[in-house]
Amino acid sequence: MTNPFTGKAFVGKAFVPRGIVRGSVKAFADEGTTGVSSPLLLHAGGTGAGADTGIEAKAGPEVVTHTLANGLDIVVIPDRRVPVVTHMVWYRNGSGDDPARKSGIAHFLEHLMFKGTKTHPIGEFSHLVASLGGQENAFTSYDYTAYYQRIAKEHLATMMSFEADRMTGLVLTDEVVDPERLVVLEERRLRTDSDPSAQLAEALAATLYTHNPYGTPIIGWQHEIETLDRHDAIAYYERFYTPENAILVVAGDVEAQDVIELAEDTYGKIAPRAGIGADDGAREGGRIQRQRPQEPPAVASKRVSVADARVEQPYLQRSWVVPSVRTQTDAEAYALELLAEILGGGQTSLLYRHLVMDQRVAVGAGASYHATMLDDSRFDVYAVPAQGVTLEALDEAVGAVIQRLIDDGVAAAELERARTRFISEMIYAQDSQVHMAHIYGSALAIGETVQDVQQWTRRIEAIDAAAVREAARRFLTRPHTAGYLLPA
Repeated sequence: MTNPFTGKAFVGKAFVPRGIVRGSVKAFADEGTTGVSSPLLLHAGGTGAGADTGIEAKAGPEVVTHTLANGLDIVVIPDRRVPVVTHMVWYRNGSGDDPARKSGIAHFLEHLMFKGTKTHPIGEFSHLVASLGGQENAFTSYDYTAYYQRIAKEHLATMMSFEADRMTGLVLTDEVVDPERLVVLEERRLRTDSDPSAQLAEALAATLYTHNPYGTPIIGWQHEIETLDRHDAIAYYERFYTPENAILVVAGDVEAQDVIELAEDTYGKIAPRAGIGADDGAREGGRIQRQRPQEPPAVASKRVSVADARVEQPYLQRSWVVPSVRTQTDAEAYALELLAEILGGGQTSLLYRHLVMDQRVAVGAGASYHATMLDDSRFDVYAVPAQGVTLEALDEAVGAVIQRLIDDGVAAAELERARTRFISEMIYAQDSQVHMAHIYGSALAIGETVQDVQQWTRRIEAIDAAAVREAARRFLTRPHTAGYLLPA
């Protein structure tokens, strides 16, 4: 599948930062990348950015929520600038929920969801969307799977009807499943096995996460993909593809009550599968409880290297396991957001200034952090060496910049610049209904609330320089995993 925000094919690269941070949508989901995060906007109706940043903040949309009797959550985000809607269905399961020895099944089933139902044969849904001038696709992340259509608003009811149909009516036979498994294997060969940088990213993740499923690629390990069959797909489908495990997000030129009534007429007719849950049967309020192995504290730093003749430019990455917005104990996730911006958010960042402009040991450097994850996330720092500089020397220089921040603290101007840049891009995110649909859908899929999304900016504004420095001291002095990409 392709990235619905860029139109480009997904590639299994390194862990990436927030979806809209620094002005573009990063590869956020599918075949080995991460999920784009959620709360990149101002609180609804607020002007929280203005006081500290000087940015004139505009009010966010009046988001309306509702839950059907069968457990389906609904989020409506009005945007009446053009007569178009974005219709997304999110399921609270991703590759991190794949059963043991079945890696890649979440992504595999995403492919199979386009193979037709009892009511609509294979290809009919896609052909209809195309004939109506719309766009449609799907994506899989560690924490969620989502399906979307962007289309003229008068066709919203039709999209709901088709999407509701494949929530329960999917038809899978060996004749359908077996060829698609070959397609997925070819994707893996093309995007990972033939790409040294993707191989390094996969090895680094597997080394960083030794117990948590984030160490397993979203697309799956080849030897396990080869074993996936129709029975695996049906079992996974029946376990997770049920209304109480789903979130409907509609953004665009709509009235909230109309959307709710349409959803009641389509999705509301689907009975929840109350008897099907996680392997241990754990449920709460009818919803599947996601009980995953958690990563133990790291006790040793590690290094992984990939050397390949196809590598033209060496590359260094350092990665730490750090709290996410769901696992933080205080406000660490917001401090880590600003720390990533200060350390590696563009040409004014510390890494770029010290390594590229002053010392000239690198030609590129940056940092990233992905807050919106169900389990502990990761903080990444990368650098590309200048000619004649070894990765060992560059690694030492990266460590020195981090230590300098810990020793000297964060200057007021650096914090203000990072906060202003961060919040301004949150504001820009409101200009895209697709981004807004993704922001809310991905947040709710990991257990955040609409209020969490709307308060994100205020929480960022509350972080001071001492909190950013403390985040660096607490988390970037821990054992880390380094990845080296080298020419053979």
